[in-house]
Amino acid sequence: MARPIPSSAKYQRLITPPTFLEYHGLRFLIFDAPSNNTLPTYIKEMERFNVSDVVRACDATYDRKALEARGIQVHDWPFPDGAPPPSHIVDQWLNLVENRFGPDGTNPDNRTIAVHCVAGLGRAPILVAIALIEHGMSPLDSVTFIRSRRNGVINRKQLQYVEAYKRRSKGRCNIM
Repeated sequence: MARPIPSSAKYQRLITPPTFLEYHGLRFLIFDAPSNNTLPTYIKEMERFNVSDVVRACDATYDRKALEARGIQVHDWPFPDGAPPPSHIVDQWLNLVENRFGPDGTNPDNRTIAVHCVAGLGRAPILVAIALIEHGMSPLDSVTFIRSRRNGVINRKQLQYVEAYKRRSKGRCNIM
């Protein structure tokens, strides 16, 4: 279940607060791209949700050293804005999800994977949708689930991709 993140003074510098999503042991934090100035605020939220990894689905907008100094691994997997992810990024993403949460989503360490793109509306949510599908949610339910917690996510082209997405077989994603 999603935990609401309260509006408060600490978000005055953030355009959109991070969105926490949880489903069958999978835990994700979706947000827009921090800058070096706003990164400390994001780090506080990452620590609050026990973030082990950050996936940057866009070009870097901040220095990764502050995250790495806290034991948070940073993965740079950018792909074009408004587009679905290429299969090699889907494979890397799903391997990370399986490595952090286990193949059945048991997540004994209660870890969270944070993922962001520029606005947190397209590339980051589509990666989360793929993980939800891989763990049993239907494609359209995954989009509805994410949209119920973060308004305006996943454009039409990305929605068509999600609708056509089939769970991967033998370690590879499978698109119609």
